[in-house]
Amino acid sequence: MTTDLDLQSAIAALDEYGYDKKVSTDLEQARNKQQMGKYIKSLDYSLRRLLILQETVNELVEEKKHQLAQQENIQTYKTKIINLSREFNISYDEVLALMSACKSKN
Repeated sequence: MTTDLDLQSAIAALDEYGYDKKVSTDLEQARNKQQMGKYIKSLDYSLRRLLILQETVNELVEEKKHQLAQQENIQTYKTKIINLSREFNISYDEVLALMSACKSKN
């Protein structure tokens, strides 16, 4: 019987923990605009600090966009090299070596 009570207590505690996580005003738990807005309001920042936060977030967003664009360009470049290797029936490394040799001649 005590095992059942212990199990029920453990399940109840986990449920309560999950509920607390869902209604928490922690930024890590925020998954939408409303939750993030609620968290930011709870910080009670002055206009000056909010503007600094906005500028920082904008910079981070631009940095992330730049990183994603770079990754996309690299993947496109690798795909083109793979396609060339298939077209000419040579290895990926051979294509790179040929490209490097052509570049050093120029």
